[in-house]
Amino acid sequence: MAAVMFQGTGSDVGKSVLVAGLCRALANRGLRVLPFKPQNMSNNAAVTVDGGEIGRAQALQALAARAEPHTDMNPVLLKPQGDRTSQLIVHGQVRGTLGSANYREGRRGLLPAVLESWQRLQDRCDMVVVEGAGSPAEINLRSGDIANMGFARAAQVPVVLVGDIDRGGVIASLVGTRAVLDADDAAMIRGFIVNKFRGDPHLFADGYAGIEARTGWRGYGVVPWLPAVALLPSEDAVVLERRSAAGGERTIVACPMLPRIANFDDLDPLKSEPDVQLVMVPPGTPLPGDAALIVIPGSKATVADMAFMRQQGWDIDILAHHRRGGMVLGLCAGFQMLGRTIADPAGIEGPAGTIAGLGLLEADTVLTTRKRLEAVHGIALGAPFQGYEMHMGRTTTPPNSAPFARLDGGTPDGLVSADGLVMGTYCHGLLASGALRRALLTRVGVAGNGEDHGQVVDAALDELARDLEQHLDIDALVSLAAEARR
Repeated sequence: MAAVMFQGTGSDVGKSVLVAGLCRALANRGLRVLPFKPQNMSNNAAVTVDGGEIGRAQALQALAARAEPHTDMNPVLLKPQGDRTSQLIVHGQVRGTLGSANYREGRRGLLPAVLESWQRLQDRCDMVVVEGAGSPAEINLRSGDIANMGFARAAQVPVVLVGDIDRGGVIASLVGTRAVLDADDAAMIRGFIVNKFRGDPHLFADGYAGIEARTGWRGYGVVPWLPAVALLPSEDAVVLERRSAAGGERTIVACPMLPRIANFDDLDPLKSEPDVQLVMVPPGTPLPGDAALIVIPGSKATVADMAFMRQQGWDIDILAHHRRGGMVLGLCAGFQMLGRTIADPAGIEGPAGTIAGLGLLEADTVLTTRKRLEAVHGIALGAPFQGYEMHMGRTTTPPNSAPFARLDGGTPDGLVSADGLVMGTYCHGLLASGALRRALLTRVGVAGNGEDHGQVVDAALDELARDLEQHLDIDALVSLAAEARR
């Protein structure tokens, strides 16, 4: 089984996208390829075919590889739920909490679980494309590392280092990474890629040669800024400030950027609507008064983010929006926040207690230790959809109240207010359904294009693969990956 690992000079250098593009390119060549990320940290997650959860980027990479997402593709997932704590997911299931006090010790014991998943993947494909996390240059985190060089050396997988030229200093970041690594770690790196180049790549020829000379690594290519990337779901919340499309007379859909926002790719399908302007509202900014629809997104810490919403005055903005006849949609934790109360008697997210919600729905939520992870299908607003549930909490509503959706089998989901302006659901991913998205947007005067977003993403992956075939030496990368067998 062949394998190659892509590590970065920092976060958000484009590793996830490159791995996805390579998975699609290799799959198009007829190879059985699978993605792998030993350890991820993200609140954007996806439900897997084996009933667990993995990082959203690995689910996208599985789609690129034309494979079903599986927990072995991301055996360790950390989901930040406070300033210094993260929920620990191992093989798709909650195993506990890691905090600053036990982080190093806790992750050190996870390498066997990582290698267990790694071994299973090797038996299922011709080649595995591995993604690191953060950067191996963070040598203060090297002890107990399972995400970068700790894994690469344990599994003996050759590494290609990715640098982001768009942020500047790419020569220093690549050469500097070589300088700070110890000799055994540096020996695992066999080459580099320069990513996100704007302009004529020939102008960087001397810089490219200089990196090769100073590191002893070969270059595998210079990847330009690729337009297809904008159509792919992102995993890192750092991109949210770049999400708002500006200008025009389009209908505004606004979403508050909660500190612990989760599964924000739920909103991606709205970006493809030509008559919609999606506005991601950062802290310190009021929600726009001319919004037709406010979407309250998912959150990894519902109670804390509800309190933050009040601190920002967003609760006042939402209530005023509703009084003016504006529509509100709550997704998962957003649904919980729309209700009357959110109780955390077991202290799952923090100190035990109860907090008042927005009171726009007659619903009360109690957070529980059991996490529901399930793919779902159903009908909502008269349109079919498919999505998934991923939440810890049980919400009760009055008898004979109007649900937002009916899942297959007749199970009700969510709630719609008596005036029809406020809707809440536990279902993620439903806006990807063109029919449902059109039914929702029609209520705010937008026709909606009716396009299934999954087709948009799949076409973008094919475009990405074609671009990488042009700008990377993929034959050489495949040859490098074959060395992992030896």
